[in-house]
Amino acid sequence: MDISTTGNVVTIKGNIKTVMDYQSIKENIDSVAASHDAITVRIVDSISITSSIIGYFNKLILKDKVKIEMKVGNSQLLELFEDLSLTSLFNVKKA
Repeated sequence: MDISTTGNVVTIKGNIKTVMDYQSIKENIDSVAASHDAITVRIVDSISITSSIIGYFNKLILKDKVKIEMKVGNSQLLELFEDLSLTSLFNVKKA
């Protein structure tokens, strides 16, 4: 997995699957959230997302009041968000 940040846009390339991926995503988004109240997360091609990352995004939105917009490139991941009823909470859109 590769992650990059430009302003309030965080771009994630590759599959999200390990604890190290979670830590990297959390560190990057925490640093963006420190100076922005709205973040766009671009998940370019991952087919899945870990439950720890879903929980982290829930905390950001519901507790920390950070606005998240997700742009998802893979239709399988898009379906996962729909199946979990997270599309509206995470403001998920097809990239």
